[in-house]
Amino acid sequence: MNGGLVVDDGFIYEEEKHLTVHKTCLFFANDGFTVYDCKGELVFRVDSYGPETRDQCELVLMDPHGRCLLTVRRKRPSLHHRWEGYLGEGTDGNKPIFSVRRSSIVGRCSVTVEVYGNPGEEYQIEGSFANRSCTIFNAGKESMAEIRRKVDASTNVVLGKDVFSLCLKPGFDGAFAMGLVLILDQINGDDYVGDAVEGHPAIDE
Repeated sequence: MNGGLVVDDGFIYEEEKHLTVHKTCLFFANDGFTVYDCKGELVFRVDSYGPETRDQCELVLMDPHGRCLLTVRRKRPSLHHRWEGYLGEGTDGNKPIFSVRRSSIVGRCSVTVEVYGNPGEEYQIEGSFANRSCTIFNAGKESMAEIRRKVDASTNVVLGKDVFSLCLKPGFDGAFAMGLVLILDQINGDDYVGDAVEGHPAIDE
C-alpha cells in the first residue's frame, strides 16, 4: 500500500504509525496542536493558533524543530468550505499542492481532497471529525489514515476530544494527514453537530 508523497517524505513510514494529537485551547495566542509518537517524541506542532491566526484563516504545520512544512489557507469566497495546502511557509506567489472541500453544503456529507500533480490523486474523508471518528480513503477505497478517540491504556477510559489518535497506514504521508486534520478542525469546529456519514457511524459518547 502506498499513498505517495504529498508534503515531506520524512513522515512516510514503512509500518503502521500511531500518533497522539493534543489540541489546546483556542482562546490564547501560541495555542494549537502538538503531535507525539508512541515513544512520546514530538512529531508536529502548530503554534500561534490563537484568534489572530483564526481570523486570517491560515495555519502553518511545523516539525519539532520549527521548520515550516505546510501552510493551509481557506479560499474565499467558498460555499463548500474550500481550503488549499501549500508547501512551506506562506501562500503568496505559491501554487497550492492540494485542495479540500466538503462534498455538500447541506445535510450529511463527506470531504473531498484533490492532490495536484502528474498524476493527481483524490481522497475522501468520511465519518465525523466532531466525534473524532473518521477515515481517509484513497480512490480505491483503501483506508489510508484514521482519526479515533484516544483510550487510556491503563484505565481503559476514553479521553476527551482534545486528545485523539491519528493512525497512518504504511506509505501515507503523515505531514499531509496532519494538514488534513487542521482543515477538518476548521471546517467542523467543536460546535459542529454533524452526524456521521451514512455507513460510517461515529463513536458513541
